Amino acid sequence: MAKKERTVRYSAEELAEMRRRGETRSDWARAGATTDAEIEAQAAADPDEAGLDIDWRTVSVELPKAKAAVHMRIDRDVLDFFRSTGKGYQTRINAVLKSYVEKMRRPG
Repeated sequence: MAKKERTVRYSAEELAEMRRRGETRSDWARAGATTDAEIEAQAAADPDEAGLDIDWRTVSVELPKAKAAVHMRIDRDVLDFFRSTGKGYQTRINAVLKSYVEKMRRPG
């Protein structure tokens, strides 16, 4: 693919120096010159896009349901385990509970 021909490697130091000079790693001139037809052709040739036929004009954004704040008692060892997993432990507790609820709702 042509993409591999444009691959350039930089060291961390080179990238830091480029940022200090205000340079970017993006080729904005090439991106700006790309036509819609070329973009569509590139997307169609991408194996990750295979079978995806989405009409983006009909897509809507669904906001997540608001979460409820609760006060509940949890065994200390369970809480300690989740807290030991780091930032976002409450989200992980919610994910475990949600998984349980979904499993229990399945018939059979």
